[in-house]
Amino acid sequence: MFLNVRNYAQGHLGVAPEWNCEACGKPWPCATFQEIPPPGVQTATLVHLLLLMAGAAIGDLATRSDGPPAHAVLKRFAWFMELDDRHARHATRWL
Repeated sequence: MFLNVRNYAQGHLGVAPEWNCEACGKPWPCATFQEIPPPGVQTATLVHLLLLMAGAAIGDLATRSDGPPAHAVLKRFAWFMELDDRHARHATRWL
């Protein structure tokens, strides 16, 4: 299934390199995006999209001298996965 991200996100998309929401300006994924129900969207499709974005965000945010560690960026983008720090650190090796 093709996911039209812009329609799905209702304007609440993260924008590189700061990864804030283009609609509300809050750190993405913002609360509005997190509450959007996924009717007809397969969980695997959403997971794939968010992990791709997390990989890009890690490149933008975690590589800064004042940026968060990579595992913290992953946990932010994968809020729905209940990752602890140890698992998030392990998973960032593949992003």
